Amino acid sequence: MSYRTDTDRILDNIDRARSRDMERALSLHDRQARGRDMDTTVPDGDATSPERMKRIFGLMESGYRKAAQGSEIGPLAARFRAIGDISHHDARGDVSVSVHYLDSGRDDDVGVVPFEITSVHLDEAKKETRTSRPDVNAMKVLRLRLRDGVLAAYQKIEPRLRAALKERADIGHVAVQVTLDLRPLAPLVDPLAEAEPPE
Repeated sequence: MSYRTDTDRILDNIDRARSRDMERALSLHDRQARGRDMDTTVPDGDATSPERMKRIFGLMESGYRKAAQGSEIGPLAARFRAIGDISHHDARGDVSVSVHYLDSGRDDDVGVVPFEITSVHLDEAKKETRTSRPDVNAMKVLRLRLRDGVLAAYQKIEPRLRAALKERADIGHVAVQVTLDLRPLAPLVDPLAEAEPPE
């Protein structure tokens, strides 16, 4: 049976194309969980650097809690169900922390940390949750990735935050946004399977 009449290969190609189209159709809003907090209380002029750094870290903690407990993370975990677009239980994503200095001309300080989720991680979560529901186990894994990602992102941008304190960019309103972005891990495609054989 030739490539053009091989039904299985044709259907496989159609499925792959549908998966790509589905992923393109998903907007950023559909694949993100966000938490944002802002502090409008201006620090005292004699506030020490550790006190001002604690203020920013507190905003990060608040942003993390809002992202972890918000309504957006539930649908992300639900995508791991057997009928979801991450039914193969492999996904990639990243956690980003963005610090906005609203009363300063300084650019935002942003830290991004990538992560990966595999079926092994869901199996490990299953031992703690004692349920086989992929969405419940995915929720536990996503919150863990979010927590670890926020801490790692903070470590990445800490030198820049200290530079912002020296510039006194934080003396004013400061906002922090924590974002978890989740994408299905695209299955490996054999380039030879996609190519048409020579006539």
